[in-house]
Amino acid sequence: MYYSNGNYEALVHARKPAGVDHKKAYIVGGGLAGLAAAVFLVRDAQMPGEQIHILEELPVAGGSLDGANKPDIGFVTRGGREMENHFECMWDMYSSIPSLEVPGASYLDEYYWLDKDDPNSSNCRLIYNRGNEVPDDGKYTLGKTSKEIIKLIMTPEEQLGTETIEEYFSAEFFKTNFWYYWSTMFAFEKWHSAVEMRRYCMRFIHHIDGLPDFTALKFNKHNQYDSMTLPIVKYLEDHGVDFQFNTVVNNVIVETANSEKHAKKLQMTVDDSPQEITLTDDDIVFITNGSITESSTYGDHHTPAKITDEPGPSWELWENLAEQSSEFGHPKVFYQDLPEKAWHISATATIKNTAIDPYIERLTKRDLHDGKVNTGGIITIKDSNWMMSFCIHRQPHFKDQKENETIVWIYALYSNTPGDYIQKNVVDCTGEEITEEWLYHLGVPETLINKLSKQDSINTNPVYMPFVTSYFMPRVKGDRPNVVPTGSKNLAFIGNFAESPTRDTVFTTEYSIRTAMESVYNLLNVDRGVPEVFNSIYDIRELLKSMYYLNDKQKLTDSDLPIPEFVKNKGLQKVKGTWIGKLLEDAKLI
Repeated sequence: MYYSNGNYEALVHARKPAGVDHKKAYIVGGGLAGLAAAVFLVRDAQMPGEQIHILEELPVAGGSLDGANKPDIGFVTRGGREMENHFECMWDMYSSIPSLEVPGASYLDEYYWLDKDDPNSSNCRLIYNRGNEVPDDGKYTLGKTSKEIIKLIMTPEEQLGTETIEEYFSAEFFKTNFWYYWSTMFAFEKWHSAVEMRRYCMRFIHHIDGLPDFTALKFNKHNQYDSMTLPIVKYLEDHGVDFQFNTVVNNVIVETANSEKHAKKLQMTVDDSPQEITLTDDDIVFITNGSITESSTYGDHHTPAKITDEPGPSWELWENLAEQSSEFGHPKVFYQDLPEKAWHISATATIKNTAIDPYIERLTKRDLHDGKVNTGGIITIKDSNWMMSFCIHRQPHFKDQKENETIVWIYALYSNTPGDYIQKNVVDCTGEEITEEWLYHLGVPETLINKLSKQDSINTNPVYMPFVTSYFMPRVKGDRPNVVPTGSKNLAFIGNFAESPTRDTVFTTEYSIRTAMESVYNLLNVDRGVPEVFNSIYDIRELLKSMYYLNDKQKLTDSDLPIPEFVKNKGLQKVKGTWIGKLLEDAKLI
């Protein structure tokens, strides 16, 4: 396996690897990483589809890319996905997946045209004081703390170790709009990894100007299951790939000899019945280790979601593997002893009463029901005790919504603090109580909150996810297993708890797909480059632009300029009219 850039290799078809017709693949987990692995096996390794088996514990594929109209409670999505134009592996894959809505087009075509016709943006990112826009919304308000971000980027990962964000940054940093934007957009919390925050800063530096108003982002037409999962499932089914649902893989027995690792046996429970599959080196195993949505529990409008810390099958499988080799990672680092305050609850609200619409439209400055972008991403309530945010995507978010219904996704970053209107922790609240807290922060008069929060006006379903921020827990090298462990002949790890050799960031669809691509290309010897992570951090134009926007579009003085000392000493006049001066002018720094 190797990395490539540009479109020279991106546009070629891989030659068929030798011996692939005699191989089989067993993919543990039918989430995005597992589905992507199957796509790359079919498309690039050219393995016959009937020799690819996806083993999924749930009765449906997609993992965290979900969205369903549950007959007992109503519409539910556990989360949302924010995409951007430089998800290189993701768009590589989706360019080969036929659209289910546009005849003759790929899903990438469909997505691209949608964003061209209806580009994403946000007209309101922060509110406070019961539905009022924050006066300095759109500004980072970093002041001198912008230098702390620059220092973080300049610090090597090995030096940061398990340092947390709170340990790294000053108290002043956490009062800035930048932190409110950053933490609520990506679900970063103070006890999370400074290493991962550094990776995010470097990975998305080219979007520094598009984070406050979300012009950096792109979203699907519908919920992520209908838009993103179903097209892949249809593609794989058309190629004969075998889906085995209600199948829990309990362990993969791995033998190590002469520094080589060989997966020898799959131990499974299928519809509550134990089964085993004996493996040879021609049987390739791809394991999704861990899951942020494992053990999810569902409440409804009148019932809180049950609180749990049960690990569930994906974590138990990882534990069983970790016992066999230290190279298979340390799962407890990610799922045990999570802070009590951590995010656990999201909720899906279906607005049926259009009397609520004006309270939203005065913030979005858009018609909720014209089929176009609404909030453009989350709106965060800056003075919420729960650190509540909400998002309204293009409507209808589900194809079977009724006319003029609106789906709202709500989440609260802090789980152990009483609300401002509802004096309870969000984890203890029913859907109706979460609705009341949200309506209060929207500015609905208190005399109307009780009436408008009833189920005939709005139906809200909470979900409890015990491990949803586990990706970001502080870790060191070796806590996540390598995508292909050293010496592995037929075993790979995929998904966001596997360690890609690149500097890519977890909690993204791109990372799931990247690890799938790396694993397939490595173990099947696919002669085609894996696209490297977009190299904006090495582009001096992006670095200079970041200085301008991190300082809220202020021109810099001589002492602030990120240029060599010998140039700085000559002063601004000396660089004007030179190439360096042109770069500074283009970045609006002088």
